[in-house]
Amino acid sequence: MNKKELFDYIIDYFQKAMPVAETELHYSTPYELLVAVILSAQCTDKRVNMITPPFFRQYPTPELLAEATPEEVYELIRSCSYPNNKAKNLVGMAITLTEKFGGIVPDDVDKLQELPGVGRKTANVIASVVYNKPALAVDTHVHRVAARIGLAVNAKTPLETEKQLLEYFPSELLPIAHHWLILHGRYVCIARKPKCDKCGLTEVCLFYKTQPKV
Repeated sequence: MNKKELFDYIIDYFQKAMPVAETELHYSTPYELLVAVILSAQCTDKRVNMITPPFFRQYPTPELLAEATPEEVYELIRSCSYPNNKAKNLVGMAITLTEKFGGIVPDDVDKLQELPGVGRKTANVIASVVYNKPALAVDTHVHRVAARIGLAVNAKTPLETEKQLLEYFPSELLPIAHHWLILHGRYVCIARKPKCDKCGLTEVCLFYKTQPKV
């Protein structure tokens, strides 16, 4: 099976097994998703979804968040990972978003990365989830799953993984492909003990082929 055939197999599997795949972060506006994704770095979506309701009651718009201090924001997000850095980034993001973009979250990956706390992964999430752009965010789950299955070969960085995935996934499928791989990595192909007995991809998975069979 060559690379294209592998991708075709994976796409066919997920289209049948996971026809609906979307972010598990709760949000109602592009600004809210941007905040949630910044908070989600090295933190579970479940924890972020506990933090954001009171956060958005206090700061429902980027304009209000831009007037806050990092210390004030810290008190609302202290239960997430790296709250000091995230508090500074959130305030900085809101200031830049308000002053440079009129409070409107841009749909361009490069412009998104001009916001403090927004790297390529976060920018790709916003572009694909909010604006349905042909972008694919590579987080730890996507990076791991792509390597294990064989979708990305010898990719040492998320960017290398992203380039290989972009080459073979049709552009119109990129937004949902991102969620296919994330959710598969979160619930089946988990980091320490992947649930191969519950996986429908073992027939083509490189990782599974290397495991001793009992």
